[in-house]
Amino acid sequence: MKLISWNVNGLRACVEKGFLDFFKEADADFFCIQESKLQEGQIDLQLEGYHQYWNYAVKKGYSGTAIFAKKEPVSVMLGIGMEEHDQEGRVVTLEYDNYYVLTVYTPNSQDGLKRLDYRMKWEEDFLSYLKKLEEKKPVIFCGDLNVAHKEIDLKNPKTNRKNAGFTDEERACMTKLQENGFVDTFRHFYPDQVEIYSWWSYRFQARAKNAGWRIDYFMVSDSLKDKLQDAGILTEVYGSDHCPVWLEINL
Repeated sequence: MKLISWNVNGLRACVEKGFLDFFKEADADFFCIQESKLQEGQIDLQLEGYHQYWNYAVKKGYSGTAIFAKKEPVSVMLGIGMEEHDQEGRVVTLEYDNYYVLTVYTPNSQDGLKRLDYRMKWEEDFLSYLKKLEEKKPVIFCGDLNVAHKEIDLKNPKTNRKNAGFTDEERACMTKLQENGFVDTFRHFYPDQVEIYSWWSYRFQARAKNAGWRIDYFMVSDSLKDKLQDAGILTEVYGSDHCPVWLEINL
């Protein structure tokens, strides 16, 4: 089974830059996106053979997630069931007989860390949500988690230490996620791989210089670890300031 996750940074713009060609070529069982930046009815995507599940932010042109799945789920949940978090269209969860698949766009702490306190509350509540799902069956979740976990996960760790996405607080939340039984699938296969990133700033020719961050992930419940086949990052795919990441798992 093949899954792809991509922060498209505005799906309409990404479609104009070849999204559909990549989508067809990828032929994934699940294709998850973040930052669709859409309201309902603003795009008509013809994705033959796929069911489409969207979560839109209340605020126009902001956030938003979706999963395109070949197989129809048993149930669909939008958000994490908490009013304070569910205005921004950040989570779609599909339930299947033996597992859940979930796409998430984690809130950015923003310049000056003005949203760091909110981000910490989100991290706590999102982890609780995941653990609740896990009581029933294992979870595969993916998306832009807006954190580079270790120094190996970004080009310039020293100068970014107190910046959004690489604060001690955010990194500690990623550590906690793993201590609570979720596996970073890319690092599971490639623990020492350097200079493979999934996001580059649009400024300073960052992508050309590969001055990036690995902030897009596939995470799975520990109980699925022996079913993992491979994971990777498609750095050669353009269309957004992020590139797609993928997972192969035998379920």
